[in-house]
Amino acid sequence: MEVSIIFKIAAVGILVSVLSQILKHSGREEQAFLVSLAGLLIVLFWIVPYIYDLFESIRQLFAL
Repeated sequence: MEVSIIFKIAAVGILVSVLSQILKHSGREEQAFLVSLAGLLIVLFWIVPYIYDLFESIRQLFAL
């Protein structure tokens, strides 16, 4: 696993939390929710290939 993916996830988390707080304090809760959802989806798209590789490694480990 690359270390850079951890920094990318941390950067997205910080950015999403700041934007979400700004939007919540200005009374735009719906947009804050959408920003949080978009951040979650971005991170999931980055993580899915690593999860797939993990399951493939486990499958090959126990294959007979």
